[in-house]
Amino acid sequence: MQNDSAEWAKTSGKPEILIVDDNVEIIKTLAALLNDAAEIRFATTPEQGMVMAAKTHPDLLLLDVEMPRLDGFEVCRQLKADPMTADIAIIFVTGHANNEHEVAALEAGAADFIGKPLVPAVVRARIKTQLSLIEKTKLLIKLAKVDGLTGIYNRRYFDTQLEQELRRHQRLSAPLGIAIVDIDHFKAFNDGYGHVKGDECLRDVAQIINASTRRPGEIVARYGGEEFTIILPAIEESSARNYGQWICEHVRSRQLEHAFSSVAPFVTVSVGVTCVVPRQKDTAADIVALADLALYLAKDGGRNKSEFKVR
Repeated sequence: MQNDSAEWAKTSGKPEILIVDDNVEIIKTLAALLNDAAEIRFATTPEQGMVMAAKTHPDLLLLDVEMPRLDGFEVCRQLKADPMTADIAIIFVTGHANNEHEVAALEAGAADFIGKPLVPAVVRARIKTQLSLIEKTKLLIKLAKVDGLTGIYNRRYFDTQLEQELRRHQRLSAPLGIAIVDIDHFKAFNDGYGHVKGDECLRDVAQIINASTRRPGEIVARYGGEEFTIILPAIEESSARNYGQWICEHVRSRQLEHAFSSVAPFVTVSVGVTCVVPRQKDTAADIVALADLALYLAKDGGRNKSEFKVR
C-alpha cells in the first residue's frame, strides 16, 4: 500500500484503487481486504484525495462520506465535474446505509456504496463487481479506438485526436505535423498474393510504422485501405522532413517480398508530410490536405520516397 506523500507508479497489471478516508483503521481494513486484488493508495483528507485522483487517475475510488471540511458527496461532485477525473468510478463508504443516503450517493455520481461496519465478504463482492465492469468498459473503449485488422488506432480515433491537437497547437502557436503513408502498388500485391497475404502485409507495415514512431504524443492510425496517418505534435520542420524518410527506410529495410511491384522486389511506401503552425481559421481537413498533396507528389515522383509540403 502506498501512502499519500510517496511518488507512485504502477508496478503490476493490477487495477488501481484510491481510498480516501480520515479514519486510518478503515483504510487499513480496506487495504488488507483488497491488497491481493489491486494496487492500493490512500489519502486521509478530501483535499489530498482530489489531488491524488487527478494525478494518478485510479480505476476505482473508495470515498468516505463524513470527513472534515468537505464531505464525500461534494468531493464526488467536484471529481465528476472535472473532465480529467469524471470517468473514475466511485464507491462511497458510509455508516448511513439508508435510502436517503443511497439516493444522495447515486445523484452525486457514485457507482455504488458500502456500509459500515465493513463486512469483508460484501466489500470484496462489491469491489469485484465494480472492477469487472471497469475492465469491460475499458475493453469497449479500446475496441472503439482500434483498427481490428492492424491493431493500431482507427480513422475515427485519429479524426478525434487531430481535432484536439489542432486546437491545442492553435492556442500554443506550435508547429503540428501530419504524415500520410501509402503502401506502393498494394492492389498488385493483393491481386498477386491474395487477400490473406495482403492483410499480413498491412499488419506488418502498421507495426513497422508504429515501432518507428516514438515521440510522446505521436499517434499512428490506419486511415483507410492501405493508407496510414500519423499525428506529429510540436515537431520542427526539419524533424518532420526526416520522419518521412525514416519511415521509408524502415519499411524498405524489412524487405517484405513484393514481386508484383514496379518499384522494387519488396514492399515500399510513399509518404507525404506537412508541418505548419495552424492559424485560427485552419481546420483539420486543411492540414490533412497538405499532407495528402505531399503524398501525391511522392507517388507522382516515382514512389518509394517522402515529400514535404507547406503552405
